[in-house]
Amino acid sequence: MRFDLSDAEWAEIEPLIPKAKRSMRRDDRVVLNGILHVLRTGCPWRDLPACYGPRTTVYNRFNRWASKGVWEKIFEKLAARSRRRLRMIDSTIVRAHRAASGAKGGKRGRRSVVLAAAGQPRSTHSLTTASARSASS
Repeated sequence: MRFDLSDAEWAEIEPLIPKAKRSMRRDDRVVLNGILHVLRTGCPWRDLPACYGPRTTVYNRFNRWASKGVWEKIFEKLAARSRRRLRMIDSTIVRAHRAASGAKGGKRGRRSVVLAAAGQPRSTHSLTTASARSASS
């Protein structure tokens, strides 16, 4: 596939991947390629192509390797290779919601800009004066 590791890249990373204690049916290289596919494309785990195996296997192995520090070891090894390549090992694409531009939040009621520009609020209470009210109220 498009983001699969070359033989040279796999030879460098393979020693850093922990050996399974029990027999795993999925090849580590296929699983790693699946993880890299998700990380590089930004697709959800549920949209992982079937050629990488079951998405739960790939996701669980990603989490297991994260808890064991495997990703830090891989990063350190790749970063130590060259100072030039260090610039390329960075994920600077961070998307924010379009409303995340710094406006203050909270439950405080805000007056509509249209109403504020029009002047006094228009409601029955504000238009009714004390002298115009009936005696029964």
